[in-house]
Amino acid sequence: MTTDASASAPPPRVGVVMGSRSDFDTMQGALDALRDLGIPYEVRVLSAHRTPALLPTYGARAERLGFACVIAGAGGAAHLPGMLAAFTRVPVLGVPVQSRALSGQDSLLSIVQMPAGVPVATFAIGAAGAKNAALFAAAILATTDPEVRAALDAFRARQTQAVLDEPHFDGHPPAGAE
Repeated sequence: MTTDASASAPPPRVGVVMGSRSDFDTMQGALDALRDLGIPYEVRVLSAHRTPALLPTYGARAERLGFACVIAGAGGAAHLPGMLAAFTRVPVLGVPVQSRALSGQDSLLSIVQMPAGVPVATFAIGAAGAKNAALFAAAILATTDPEVRAALDAFRARQTQAVLDEPHFDGHPPAGAE
């Protein structure tokens, strides 16, 4: 699955993978943010436990296609981000998916506790982490892509303005906003 099935669609610049289709709701925030910033991406379900033989192939593919990074969401034992990082030089951004048993704490610890030499950038549990992973991917791309830089700057300006537009407890704008 990709953002656009047409033949003229730009090639994906970010991979988004998840351990199971049940992780899709959490990862939707990443997809929305990438789409809103105009960053082409592709989506795949890859399981470190059910489809481990696909991980080396996907890691090599991410490199061959020139992905800036791969956002990998997983719940429970959450080995997908770390296993994928072992098979690619492309930066892997890990998103812990909230689980029923431990509210995502198990996922967080599985992703963040990587051995030295196999780095995974780890984000917050759940939808906020997925969105932040996409914004981090945009920041990576923005270092060399002026269009992504402009889109990210515009997002941040809208975010700032939304805070400034909120009513304030004492009726005055926040300090420094005058």
